[in-house]
Amino acid sequence: MTVATLVGRVLAGLGVETVFGVVGSGNFHVTNALVAHGARFVAARHEGGAATMADAYARMSGHVGVLSVHQGPGLTNAMTGITEAAKSRTPLIVLAGEATQARSNFHIDQDAMARAVGATPLRVRSAPTAVEDTVEAFRAARAGRTVLLNLPLDVQEEPGDWDEAGEIVVRSARAAAAVMPELPSEHDTARLAELLAGAQRPVFVAGRGARHARHELEALADRVGALLATSAVAKGLFRGSPWDLDISGGFSSPAAAELIAGADVLVGWGCALNMWTTRHGKLIGPRAMVVQVDHERDAIGAHRSVDLGVVGDVAWVARAVESALGELPSRAGARTPELAARIAGEVRWRGVPYKDESGEGRIDPRTLTIELDDRLPADRVVATDSGNFMGYPAMFLDVPDERGFCFTQAFQSIGLGLAGAIGAAVALPGRLPVAALGDGGALMGIAELETVVRLGLPMVVVVYDDEAYGAEVHHFGPSGHPLDTVTFPAVDLAEIARGYGCAAVTVRERGDLAAVTSWLEGPRDRPLLVHAKVSAGHGSWWLEEAFRGH
Repeated sequence: MTVATLVGRVLAGLGVETVFGVVGSGNFHVTNALVAHGARFVAARHEGGAATMADAYARMSGHVGVLSVHQGPGLTNAMTGITEAAKSRTPLIVLAGEATQARSNFHIDQDAMARAVGATPLRVRSAPTAVEDTVEAFRAARAGRTVLLNLPLDVQEEPGDWDEAGEIVVRSARAAAAVMPELPSEHDTARLAELLAGAQRPVFVAGRGARHARHELEALADRVGALLATSAVAKGLFRGSPWDLDISGGFSSPAAAELIAGADVLVGWGCALNMWTTRHGKLIGPRAMVVQVDHERDAIGAHRSVDLGVVGDVAWVARAVESALGELPSRAGARTPELAARIAGEVRWRGVPYKDESGEGRIDPRTLTIELDDRLPADRVVATDSGNFMGYPAMFLDVPDERGFCFTQAFQSIGLGLAGAIGAAVALPGRLPVAALGDGGALMGIAELETVVRLGLPMVVVVYDDEAYGAEVHHFGPSGHPLDTVTFPAVDLAEIARGYGCAAVTVRERGDLAAVTSWLEGPRDRPLLVHAKVSAGHGSWWLEEAFRGH
């Protein structure tokens, strides 16, 4: 056994079930060792795609993601996806070969690259330390960090030893997953309980760090009469609640924005309360008390000042606050039958009237997405790319729960959506995967269509095609700037998709979507690409809102 095979065995022993990557000489043996010990390897067509697949898999499965890449260019190809993961605090291990000889063509400062994008660089130092070094990387990832575990080529070849001591280390690391999180202070929970007990219109905004705590947050919200909202990455967390306002921020409907902005106490639960979630602060009333709960102390107040910060796991804090309320009777707050009816009728964007701008061979993206929402099965996972279009699938496609929406937007890169949908599909094989892409992002990541076909994923890929980088068109066009650099001739994406082995349909009007229904009623033995020629006379509502903050 070499160090390379030892590392693979340790990770498999720690519970790693799935690995994404592109195999080269520097990661060949560690990848094969993972497979030999029970892990599934998902081969991507580009390391950038593999990185985003691993990121999305970790987000949607709740497991530590693993990415395996070659030294040097394998790692550099993956860096955009790794950056997105690091900014999102995704629990991810990047296994990368490392050329330590300065004259090697593959030699770069891989540690510096990792640090530059917010990832944590670690290294397998030697055969005697290989087990402990690998376990350290796993522990760091499980704590919410994206970790680069460098595998120096010369160290990989050293003889490794799987002994009883190594077995004990691995068993101990697996058992540590059940360790109780840090408890919040009694003073902080008492203060938050006091604020909520006196609130007339409390609103909870739950983020990534609250996706495991629906039961606890809803129980506390019922005690104090709070309305419920989420950041974009936690969309679906409160689906089914009559008090669910959906996403807080630029995606919010007018009714949702009004109700969030009317809060007298606004609590961010595992939520950054950044400019997107608060609409550059406009969703926080001038007299509102702002509270932030997060398990990381450094996250408190990182994006805006808060009146109270509580450090602790969201579920534990919510339970502690409910306990601190003692025998106080439950309060309705702003909850009334009339408000419940308004939320049911106005909070969803499809309940907001609009003028259908379909015509001249193009379909209104709102009409397109509403039709898809009605036709696609409810048990779905939606992954979106970035761009002008992305508000439409985010807000007009419903999802069943917090695992129904994969939103890789922390770095705001386009081109990640298709790979993200693959990772989500692998994590949730019982759901229909839906990838929502712009034409720019689709063409950036189109090589991964072969991966979708090869894996046999029954995926629906929807491309919102305005033949442009729409965000730039609508940002700079009104000022009279030339747009030749951001507009493009028509591309037959449906025909390209057929070349990869997909079924495909071009949609210019509502009636063309009958092909989607036919595919759904069929065997779904190959993915379907919906090439939607969308109207684009103006920017989407969320983009206009975002530009006001520039």
